[in-house]
Amino acid sequence: MFYQRFDDCVDVDYFLSTEIISDIVALNAYKTKRLTSVLACRDRVLRVMNGSEIGFEVEIPGIPTVLHLYGNNGGENGNELCYGTLDGHVGLIQINPNSAPRHGWEIPNKTGLGGVTALGFHDIVGDGVPDILIGRDDGTVQVYGFDEMDDPVLRFQQTFPESITSVKGGRILNPNYDEVVVTTYAGWIFGLTTEHLQKQITDKGEAKLSDDAKIKMMTLKQEIDELQGKVQNERERYQATASDSTAISSLKAFNVNDKFVLNPDDASYTLSVEVQMAIDNMLLQSDVPVDLLDVEKNSAVVSYSVCDHETDGNYLLATYRCQANTTRLEVKIRSIEGQYGTIIAYITPRMLPKVCVARRFQVKPLSLHIREHSVPTDRPKNRLQLTGQYSLPEIHSWIRFCLPDIPERPPNSEKISLCFKSTFMKTSLECQYEAGKAIFLSENISTISIIKDVLTKEATSKQITLNMTYDLDEETVPYVLNQLHPKLEDQITLAKKVQLIQPLKELEAQEGNKSFLSEEYQEILNEADELQTEFKKQPCHLERLYGMITDLYIDIHKFRGNNVKNRIPKLLEILDNYDLQLLMNFFDN
Repeated sequence: MFYQRFDDCVDVDYFLSTEIISDIVALNAYKTKRLTSVLACRDRVLRVMNGSEIGFEVEIPGIPTVLHLYGNNGGENGNELCYGTLDGHVGLIQINPNSAPRHGWEIPNKTGLGGVTALGFHDIVGDGVPDILIGRDDGTVQVYGFDEMDDPVLRFQQTFPESITSVKGGRILNPNYDEVVVTTYAGWIFGLTTEHLQKQITDKGEAKLSDDAKIKMMTLKQEIDELQGKVQNERERYQATASDSTAISSLKAFNVNDKFVLNPDDASYTLSVEVQMAIDNMLLQSDVPVDLLDVEKNSAVVSYSVCDHETDGNYLLATYRCQANTTRLEVKIRSIEGQYGTIIAYITPRMLPKVCVARRFQVKPLSLHIREHSVPTDRPKNRLQLTGQYSLPEIHSWIRFCLPDIPERPPNSEKISLCFKSTFMKTSLECQYEAGKAIFLSENISTISIIKDVLTKEATSKQITLNMTYDLDEETVPYVLNQLHPKLEDQITLAKKVQLIQPLKELEAQEGNKSFLSEEYQEILNEADELQTEFKKQPCHLERLYGMITDLYIDIHKFRGNNVKNRIPKLLEILDNYDLQLLMNFFDN
């Protein structure tokens, strides 16, 4: 969180940021005629420095992870900058010290690829325009060119089994062909070339190699034999030492590259674990209710253990057994807002002696919310105000415990305003707080209820009395129900179609064909695999929506001082025979 600039080994600029700085770049000083530093901060802001002070701030649509000068030189005027975000977006910004910054093109992450870890520029296509080189944490390398409208277009894509740490373009092996050099977390260096490599096949079906290639192959085989011999000697030495009763065993330390990132598109968390050696297995332990979602590129075999939360405190115990040479494992997790706790991942690599490393990840009460620059002002809002004898750092720490993406230290201001958006319900939350007073605004009453319960509990633990006032807007209930309506309707339709697949298949088998069925049923049979795959990707999704609506109904009446748990069966009956108007009438009554 510190920024320093040195000139001839002398500290000339210094800045202490309350937000985490993920990357830094300087604009082209030869073209801009001045040295300008740009800081990428986790609050979705690029801070352009003017000496030791912030010149101005640029808001971007995601958490920035990497910065790079456009075309490696900042473009025509040296002030064009590319950024990559944690959720996989890449964009272009033109920094103008004397005017507002101008946003250029943006590459969205429509296919759900990993976060951006590396950027570069090189003319791979050969059209005279530098192409964009993108490296991602899921091992994907992409090359984007530009069309006639100067919009980025995907040209090439390659996927590696490890996260990418750097991408560069140039001519390395062949002076006549451009190449992309890629480095990975485990230390591998790969080369991607534009050269058309042709292989000649012998009569025996083997590739015919040139003399130079044969020499390289022989050299590589010799190096591999030498390394295998060294490994065998070390193993024998270890076995001999381990049998000695006076020997002391020492555990070899290893690094784990782990991330626990919220995906705004599907409101789920991606837990990725990467080790510089092969992973044997990973155990997930959770004391908070969560759902594990399917990941297509996850080849590990998962098994579940029976849990009893009342006796062992666990809601989830899952073991992932990895295939050989797997160095990266990715798991998708969906949490429930209002339920908070800890997920622990125990990672065991394939090494002797056996070593296990534990990593802890916090699931916060409002875990499905992300930071925003502002909130809509034209929506109905519920208002909660909490006053008491607490300091600014105390209320800041309570809100940080409740919501993600909040820095440990509060900003240097007497009054703080933070904005959030729910990735699942698309509702907003605004937090305005200072010493002794905090105001929370949201369309969702359940969000207000969770904040009230968590902050009250935190204040009670520190023996601080909170005075509470709230103002509920009746228009927020139909607004939230309308927000949930498309998701609920889609999930109910999907569940009904999946339930019909097996009976329809039996009818088809009995009759020998499906021509006697209606077009709707024939369509269900034709799309059976896609429907089952989609349903399998989101287990318990319909139950989760039922739970949100039930919590909304309970929270409304909790603020009114009513206990309506005896009416929950009637609410579930209406949801089973879903009709939006009937549901709204039930809430009104």
